[in-house]
Amino acid sequence: MQKQNEYDNKRKKTLRWGYLFAVVALCVFVMFLARIVILQNTNVQEIKDDYINKNYREATLKAARGNLFASDGSILATTVMRYDIYLDFKTMKDTIYSNNIGALTDSLSKMFGKSRGEFRQKFDEQKKKKNQYYTLVKGLDFDQYDRIRNFPIFKRGKNKGGFIVDRNYKRELATSEIGSGTIGMDNGELKSGLEGAFSKYLTGTDGKRLEQRINSSQWKPIDFWKVQEPVDGEDVYTTLDLRIQDIAHSALEKQLINFEAKHGTVIVMEVETGKVRALVNLRRTESGEYEDSYNYALKDNIEPGSTFKTISLLAAMDDGFIDENTTVNVGNGVWTYAKQRISDGHGGGTYDISDVLAKSSNVGTSKLITKYYAEKPQIFLDHLKRWKLFDKMDIELPGITKPKIVTPQNKRWNAATLASISYGYSSNINLLQLTTFYNGVANGGKMLKPLFIDKIMKDGKVMYNAKPEVMVNKMASEKAIKMMTNALTKAVEKGTGRSIFTPNLKMAGKTGTARFEYWLPGPMKYRASFAGFYPADAPKYTCYVMVSEPNTSIGFYGGPVAAPVFKEIAGKTFLKTPQNIEKEMLVDKKVNLNKMVEPNVKVAVNDKQMPNVVGLIGKNIIPQLENLGYRVDYKGVGRIKEQFPLEGTTISKNQRIYLSLQN
Repeated sequence: MQKQNEYDNKRKKTLRWGYLFAVVALCVFVMFLARIVILQNTNVQEIKDDYINKNYREATLKAARGNLFASDGSILATTVMRYDIYLDFKTMKDTIYSNNIGALTDSLSKMFGKSRGEFRQKFDEQKKKKNQYYTLVKGLDFDQYDRIRNFPIFKRGKNKGGFIVDRNYKRELATSEIGSGTIGMDNGELKSGLEGAFSKYLTGTDGKRLEQRINSSQWKPIDFWKVQEPVDGEDVYTTLDLRIQDIAHSALEKQLINFEAKHGTVIVMEVETGKVRALVNLRRTESGEYEDSYNYALKDNIEPGSTFKTISLLAAMDDGFIDENTTVNVGNGVWTYAKQRISDGHGGGTYDISDVLAKSSNVGTSKLITKYYAEKPQIFLDHLKRWKLFDKMDIELPGITKPKIVTPQNKRWNAATLASISYGYSSNINLLQLTTFYNGVANGGKMLKPLFIDKIMKDGKVMYNAKPEVMVNKMASEKAIKMMTNALTKAVEKGTGRSIFTPNLKMAGKTGTARFEYWLPGPMKYRASFAGFYPADAPKYTCYVMVSEPNTSIGFYGGPVAAPVFKEIAGKTFLKTPQNIEKEMLVDKKVNLNKMVEPNVKVAVNDKQMPNVVGLIGKNIIPQLENLGYRVDYKGVGRIKEQFPLEGTTISKNQRIYLSLQN
């Protein structure tokens, strides 16, 4: 009986403790649930603000900018991957660090040329501080990154070796034929050149990734996982032809050196499409070399001088005031009109209309234009308006200037202004606009918008194909256009451009010699120009050449200074038709046209199979392979003579490709 009572007491006691535990557990559970409800309904924003937002953030993951190509597929500007390396010393285990730090510093010393002790001292300091985001090196290419990630400690990766990699994109120019002034830039705030013009296509859509705060100023990416994948930009094929670009660059640079000029510009436009095939802007640096760093063709308005006479006389031809039988007496080459002295630099007497252009007569041009338009200058100016010479050109490239021509509504207008305009003064126009006018004459009177874009591609598919755009369908009558073409042809055969005449290539054009800043004291400054097209009987290209501030003791007229550049470009452009070229035009050690003729070939690695690249141009193929993620070792220059692995071999991204190049 006593044992039964003890059992009952123990049982009751156990039950009491059990009930008590259950009640306590229930209370804790209820409090836990209540806390969850409170957190969900009252403190979410507070916790987010106090902890999550202060310690984590969503950062931008930059998209790769699309490639910029020449019309033949040669790369002008490309985006390459660069690698920044950071170290997390807190993650590195002490034993791994102490056992391998000597080997690591030895490897780093060999790679970067610094002493082992320098690396060891830095690393020991950072290890003691437990720095989680120490900057080791930035801007490595793939080969360098691939080498360093296999170093002791680093090869254990991020979680054990504290090896953190941040990938960035860098924009690089891929050719020396076109400089920064033409290719331009887009840094988010400033846009210029081709890069700025086509930025809306080249720029992709950025992605997002998570980063964790390390300290007050440092954020570390959480692995490399992306919250949102970036979408790379589209590839833009410009109208520039590298073969013609190189010819124009070489011809202009040679003449700038010969005449010790300050700067110069060449524009080559395809007549039937308006596509700009070459755009060269060179200016002299302090060291005496010439570089492409400013786009004079678009950004500078200039008084064109005598190349404007073509515009003036075409207006009178179209109105029927002058024809092939028109003559004008220029006297002794000096004429005073409205108290303004106008003079010629080439003889005197009676000229027919072709002689006025051929001999570049200021007196003849101004006499004709004032004779027919002095009473109603607006009729003359309406021609210029119809030819868009008052309008800012609607082109893709940023920074183009708006022409300025003095009109009767301007306070600068006086009785002599019309005469001044007729031979290229009292007006300021950029060279691209003048080239476009001449191209319209070459195109039978159809003025086309200058085109700088050929097509846009994305993932091998053509997204857009550019087509010619008509600015003025009929500039003047067929008779007037033909008359002007004949006059410009005569200017080369017998006039101020006769120094470049060759029976093998019929050229039409006009010289120009313009003074500028003539109101300032000091030596006279000149711009020498030549504008025209070729072949004159079936025009294919229009070309405008301008050389600014040549050394006047050597020469400054458009004929000897600018026209030879035009002749060299015309001759070498028609390399494939030998009857159009003189032997001396082919002598130029700088230009190797054989390398420029073949279009670029696109490389594709299908099913991880090594493609055949033997015989292709190395400078075009190597960037493509590297951008696909392969490591390329190459020797020599020119075309690819040998490759390893061979065609059809299975390759991986970590495998090295060896190429042997030879001219």
